[in-house]
Amino acid sequence: MPLSLARSGSTVMEAGGTLLNGKFKFKIGKDGSVDKNKVICTYCQCELSYHRSSSSLKYHLMAKHTADVDSPPPPHNQTQTRLDSFRQRPMDPATKMKLTVAIAKWVATACRPTSVVEDEGLQNIIRIASNDWTYETPSRGTITHRVETLFQTEKSQLQLALGQTDTIALTGDYWTSLGNDNYLGVTAHYFTPQWELQSHALTVMKTEDRHFAENVAEHFMSVVREWGIEKKVVSLTTDSARNMVAAARELPFEHLPCIAHSVHRAVTVSLHNSPFDSALAKCRKLVGHFKHSPANALELERQQVALNQRKEELTQEVATRWNSTLEMIKRVNRNVEPLRAALALHSTKVAMPTATELEKTKKLEAVLEHCRYVTDLLGGEKFVSCSVVMPALCHLSRVMEITEDDPAYLIKFKQTFSADMEGRKDKLNIAWLRVATALDPRFKDLKCLSRPDRVVVWDFIRDLLRQQETERPAALDDQSMPEPEKKKPALMFAQDSSSDEEEDTVDQCIERYKAEPMIGIEDSPQEWWSTHKASHNEMASLASKYLATPATSVPCERLFSLSGHVVQKKRASLLPENVNRLVCLSNWLKDKK
Repeated sequence: MPLSLARSGSTVMEAGGTLLNGKFKFKIGKDGSVDKNKVICTYCQCELSYHRSSSSLKYHLMAKHTADVDSPPPPHNQTQTRLDSFRQRPMDPATKMKLTVAIAKWVATACRPTSVVEDEGLQNIIRIASNDWTYETPSRGTITHRVETLFQTEKSQLQLALGQTDTIALTGDYWTSLGNDNYLGVTAHYFTPQWELQSHALTVMKTEDRHFAENVAEHFMSVVREWGIEKKVVSLTTDSARNMVAAARELPFEHLPCIAHSVHRAVTVSLHNSPFDSALAKCRKLVGHFKHSPANALELERQQVALNQRKEELTQEVATRWNSTLEMIKRVNRNVEPLRAALALHSTKVAMPTATELEKTKKLEAVLEHCRYVTDLLGGEKFVSCSVVMPALCHLSRVMEITEDDPAYLIKFKQTFSADMEGRKDKLNIAWLRVATALDPRFKDLKCLSRPDRVVVWDFIRDLLRQQETERPAALDDQSMPEPEKKKPALMFAQDSSSDEEEDTVDQCIERYKAEPMIGIEDSPQEWWSTHKASHNEMASLASKYLATPATSVPCERLFSLSGHVVQKKRASLLPENVNRLVCLSNWLKDKK
């Protein structure tokens, strides 16, 4: 039969005994003969019957291998994927050990209970990911042991880091857990030899004594002795509670009251019985109307969309946080029209603030924004904050200056705020803050101070440098050999000239630092000192001491927030040593990310 007259389903054998572009080949018998009625698929080695029609072969290609006649043939070394390749392969011991350590780190960092390893879901996830269906998660005892080992390792590394620095600043505060237990939280702040500012938790220690001044002082000293840093701690930042202030007087460290607490107290006093009371009361009721009803909240969202505004929830005021008051009035002012439209749809006793009251809230918002800017500026752990206090207070004093355009209610607020802050300045460690400002290359011109005060600050720094010079030779003399008797008269005659040279050296050191160009407000002072410490060695020693001190006790507050994730309702009976271990370890491991 001519080839052109052959059936469409028939196939002509190709050269080499293959069919359909090399995708099938004829079966070879044991005696070497070719069986023209049997073909072997080159993809899966499957044996098929062949009777001069390729229809069944084409169907096999499409159904089993998603291939067609025109596609290239498979490589010679390609074989069918068999179930043997997916056979379970148990994890090797080294991988299991790494996985156990990773689970322990996850438990510590994410504040998870150790009982999470008993969750079948976690075990199944690991089995699927590892293709090892024989894997068993480690026991709670194993994870607890690993956490303890990890804690000791990280603590040793932190002790080594603390040993490489000369000065350390502390923050401290007390916290009450859900189990009604008192804990003391202490954090350490210091510069590394590379001038990187570090912040670490030292302890979250349970205390059972009453918080009298002498007990508080002993608590802090016990932490310092435990870490072996008695001679390195230079300052302690706490809140302005009376027992803390009294305890600080018994400690051999400089005490700095928390500036954020001072600003918070000044704002709270200024808002109490102020002309803003009626406007704030209406805002609270308005927010409660939409926060406590899902239907009302949904209607507000619809009105925001209809008026082409961003969807956002209202913020409820918290009595102990003045910044929540600021956020509340900001969101009310941004959503005046959606709020009016939503209230008009239903009959309600809740009333919108009047135009006059809304104007009051806008004036209050403008003033409180400056206060929040200052607290955000001073509340960081990874950047210098102590040197910013004096410029920040100067900024607040300028903001609170009374102008001719200020209405009577705003004048009263500014006067109350300024008077309260002025009364608290006497309790601040002004001398320390001024020196820190002068040692910051961003503010060394001391424009936040009067001219006489600038002279006082540089004279004080000059005395600090002299003291530093006298302490260093004294330390060297303790290690040197005694001088021969015949050299003593010559040394006595040389005392006056060496004193003059020392005076010149100190003055030159200060003038050389003051002659350096200032850096921008957004620049990093620690980076500046890192590159200039060689040329200003004496000043750099002072800078590392003063600039590492936090301006607020916010680091301790953050530590207590972390503690709240550990000591939960279902874990309120944790042993105190476990609370300390988990909270500190979580803090240390998160710092390494």
